[in-house]
This record gives sequence, structure tokens and C-alpha cells, in this order.
Amino acid sequence: MSYFVTGATGFIGRHLVEQLLKRDGDIHVLVREGSRGKLDELIQRWNAEPGRIVPVVGELTEPRLGVSDDDVARMKESGVRHFFHLAAIYDMTADDERNEKLNVDGTRNAVTLANEIEAGVLHHVSSIAAAGLHKGLFREDHFDEGQKLPSAYHRTKFESEKIAREESTVPWRVYRPAIVVGNSETGEMDKIDGPYYFFKLLQKLRGWFPEWMPLVAPEMGYTNVVPVDYVAKAMDHIAHTPDLDGQAFHLTNPKSQRSGEVMNEFAKAAHAPQTGLRIDNRILQSLPKGALSMVMQAPPLKDARRALLADLGIPEEVIEYVGLTAQFDTRDTERALKGTGIEVPDLETYAWRLWDYYERHLDPDLYRDHSFEAAVNGKRVLITGGSSGIGAAAAKKIAAAGGIPLLVARGIEKLEEIKTEIESDGGTAYVYSADLADMDSLDELVEKVRSEHPVVDILINNAGRSIRRSIALSYERFHDFERTMQLNYFGAIRLTMNLLPHMTERKSGHVIQISSIGAQTNPPRFSAYVASKAALDAWTRVVGSEVIGDNVHFTTIHMQLVKTPMIAPTKIYDAFPTITPDEAADLICEAIRTKPKTINTRLGTFGEVLYALAPKAVDQILHTAYKVFPDSAAASGKQDPNEKASMEQIAMANLMKGVHW
Repeated sequence: MSYFVTGATGFIGRHLVEQLLKRDGDIHVLVREGSRGKLDELIQRWNAEPGRIVPVVGELTEPRLGVSDDDVARMKESGVRHFFHLAAIYDMTADDERNEKLNVDGTRNAVTLANEIEAGVLHHVSSIAAAGLHKGLFREDHFDEGQKLPSAYHRTKFESEKIAREESTVPWRVYRPAIVVGNSETGEMDKIDGPYYFFKLLQKLRGWFPEWMPLVAPEMGYTNVVPVDYVAKAMDHIAHTPDLDGQAFHLTNPKSQRSGEVMNEFAKAAHAPQTGLRIDNRILQSLPKGALSMVMQAPPLKDARRALLADLGIPEEVIEYVGLTAQFDTRDTERALKGTGIEVPDLETYAWRLWDYYERHLDPDLYRDHSFEAAVNGKRVLITGGSSGIGAAAAKKIAAAGGIPLLVARGIEKLEEIKTEIESDGGTAYVYSADLADMDSLDELVEKVRSEHPVVDILINNAGRSIRRSIALSYERFHDFERTMQLNYFGAIRLTMNLLPHMTERKSGHVIQISSIGAQTNPPRFSAYVASKAALDAWTRVVGSEVIGDNVHFTTIHMQLVKTPMIAPTKIYDAFPTITPDEAADLICEAIRTKPKTINTRLGTFGEVLYALAPKAVDQILHTAYKVFPDSAAASGKQDPNEKASMEQIAMANLMKGVHW
């Protein structure tokens, strides 16, 4: 007895061959001439006995699979008992021509060869996609039920199964796997497909929100996932069970799973937040027919949808078919597998293995040149507030990576010190003295910078002023609000507006706004500071949407409490958890590297969400903090050398790490 397998080097195929090697008989494997090396590697991996794997050179798209007359005669003489046809395209994003050539023509060519060598049984691997948009239970004895076939993928899966059924002169069996995921024992997977398309979204959610925070999401309906090792074992056993010819077998989970539940299992494995409330998709379907579709066809929404999906790595074609309309009967499969112990494992028992393998081997970010050096090398980076603290630390990291920092501050002496340090380490830097709260000084700065440098690739609006003073102590100090707004808001946008025309003209630019976690959490006593940063945030959101089409990007960093000279007057901060200027500079480097819209802490994001859901409750929480953290001596115009944080203050500061209290 011998076997013939197409698609043996594919994901399901190589797992199936691994099972067949446990039985007797040679295994003839269709292989393209250029793929012999890949097959040789698999033979070593399978630890196959010499001679058991017999390469048969051919091509899926050629008549009779392009197999030579000599090979046909040899296989006919050896008696191929089982002919497994797995080679196909399993890709929702493939075009009509490719689906037609590989799925339909490929199956016809395989059936022709199976007929010619008089194979014992043709085992055709189809897909649940053959059910199309059938509604309700799709039984294993169902096939042509008048179901709608909405895409080339669905249509060609149906047509290829039809060819196997109607054009095969040898007995046939059909296998319809569900959405095949990685190996439940090793996590191994060969590509991003099915639920894997949403793993990048889970990574982002993990970065945005704390793990324990429940999310709200739409319920996209039912799905059905099975691990590849189950598919291979089930197919192997059913193929060798007598008296099952002329039947189709659903290799699916007997119980369809809610898509939201599946994604929650992967979210749990990723340590990402899970959806606590899922909105039934039928609510959207209850809208006037075509209303939602018409709205989504509006150019701005189409562009936004396309950009969002591209950022997450989700093909648009996949979104349309996340939810299955059919559920799949598995009674014939279960009867065939009874007593073998072969069954679909619970997803919760192996989801973590799939996630771990994805992050170690499949994550697209692993294979991109996303180093900070590649992003900043040779770029001119204008940094305000560059004479100390965050600005100086960022300048050193940028210069060390090959960037050219252009440092701006009022004091030229300190700037020269930073420049000398950078140059002594082999970097390049330029320094400029300017009063960033003076609009004329800003205009002169830009004019000088533009005359000395061909471009400014990146602008970092880092300079800022912070005032910690309750409103009760501010009634006679309106100038606090004016000077804070002048530097933090007007100065930042004046500088940005001076450079923006050059960026849009060149179709390239990046502006990084150093905002504050306070703009998300609204801590008491920072009304002047938070208002200025909130204004900058709002301006950035509006302008960012206007220039994104010119390839100009804005990133807002909601920085947590940083140990800089700016917070020195508030003595209680000496005992608070803070990050160093060097750590803050790392966030700026990350912004340059990845160009995200925002960089937030989980606590900051949670503060925004909580305020949107329960603003009065947040007011009460913040009022408690207002009582716990009184005005400092400096806020009253005094000095108190004995001023220090109480245990209660330190405890609360650690509980809400990074917030300006």
C-alpha cells in the first residue's frame, strides 16, 4: 500500500504526513522542482526512514498535475491506496484568478491524476467555506443547498468539492475543516490567518488598558476554530476506516463558539483586557436596510476604516466574514472517531500556546527594521527645553543613534555644555537660544534654523511650565494662567505652525507633543498646567487629522511624573514614585521609532475612560486627593525646610503612580 499527497509541505499537509508515517507504506509527495529543498528539510524533521518519502515532481496548475508518464506508471504499479488532495489556496484576500487557478483547476488536475492511477480512494480536503452563507445547521450530507457564495474563495471551495464529487471515477471522501489554528501541543502555526489577524489588536489593547479593565465590543456572531493536530489525526483515522466512501466529514468543533468568547480566550493568554459586555450584532442589523452600509461608504469613513485596519494588519476582506452564518453538524465525524480519543480540545487549554508561538515567531514586528537607529539616523530633530531634563536626555539618545539634535532653550551656556558632551561622544548637535514664550523670538528661531538646515524632520515640543496651586490661592494670580498658556500652548503651536508648511510641502514630518498624564486624570491644583496641556492635546488632534494625508504625523506623549527641576519646588514629590529624565527620553525615542498617535500609561487611559463613564464619582475621588495633598509652601510664596510627604500621601502616590498630585 502507498499514498499520494498534494500540499504535503503545507501546514495541514505536513501534519498529515507525520501521521501517515506511523503506518506502513511509501508516501508519494507532489513537489515543485524549486521546492525540493523545503521537502528535504521536512523529511529530516519527520525523521522518515530513507526511501519512504518519494518526491514526485509536478505542478498544481498543470494538466494531470504535470506528473510525468514514468511517475504515473510507477504509482499505478505500486498501487496508491489513498490519494490525499490538500494543495489549495486558503486565503480570503486572494483575487478571483488565483482562487480559480489553484482551487478549481488544481482540483480538476488532481482528480484527473487520481483517476488515471486508479487510486483506491480520493480524499479531498475542502472547507466549511463551501457552505457559503447558508443559514442554520449545515449537515455533513449537505452540499448544494442553494447557499450564497459571496466571494471567490467561497465559490472556488464549493466548485472544487463539486469536481471531486462528480468527476472522480474512484471512490471519494471529503473533509471540511473549520478555521484551522496552530498545533494545540506546540502552538506551531505557519501564517497569520483567522483569529490571528486580531492578535495585533490584542497587543495594542494590552498596551492601552490594564488587564483587569472590562471592555465593550460588538459580538460578531459564531465562529469555529480547530487545532491543526486534531484535523490531521481525524483525517488520518477516518481515511483508514472502511465503508465511509461517498461521505463528507466536518472537522469542526461540535459546538460553535461565539467570536467574542474566542477572542476573550486569546486576550486572557495575551494578558490583555477582555470584553465584559458584547453588543449583539443584530442591533446594527435592525437599522433601516442599507443605512449602515451607505454611511460606511462615505469617503471619510472608508478611509478611516481602511487606515485603522491597515494599522492593525487586518485585511478588509476578512472583516466581512468574521461571523459564520451556519453551524456545522459533526455526527458522522464523531461516529467515525468514537473510541479513538481524537477530539477537539477546549480552546482554553491551548490558547496560551498559540499566543506564545505568535509572539515568538509570527508577529510581523519581529521581521521589520523597526530599530530606533533606522528611524532617526540622519534626521534633524528640533528639541525645545533641550538644556536639561527630558530634552537633554532625549538629545543624547538621538545623537548616539545618528540623529542630529537641534537644541533650543533660553540659556545658551547650558546648551553648549550638552552640545560638547554629544560631540565628545562622536555625535553632532546644534544649539539655539530663544524665548519660547515670545512669539517674535520663535519666528526668529525658525528663520535661523531654516537658513542653516535643509529640513527639520522631527519637532519635539518639550519645553513647558508647571504650576501647582489650588484655585483658592490663584484668585489674585491670573498671570499664572497667562504665562503657563503662553509657553505650553501658544509657544508650542506657534513653533509647530512655523514648521508645518515645510513638512506638508515635503510630504514628510513628525511632531511630538510632550503632554501630561494630568490632561487625562485632571488632578487638583493643576488647573493652569492641565488646561494648557489639554488645549495642546485638542489642537493636536484637530490638526493631526488635517495633515495626515500629507504624511505628517503627530504623537502626543502623556508623560507621567518625571524627576526634573520643574517639580523641585514641591518637596513632597521627593518621596513620590517618578520616572527619570532618561526613562522619559526613552518614550520620546519610542515615539520617533513607531510614530503612534499617543503614548499613554494604563492609569492615564483608565482615568479618561472612568471620567467618561462616571464623572461625578471621579470628582469625589479627586476631591479626596485634594484633601490628602495640600498646597505646598512654595504655592503660598513661602519656604518650609521641614516640608515632607506623609505616609498617607506616599501610599496614595504609589497607588496612582505617576499622577501629579
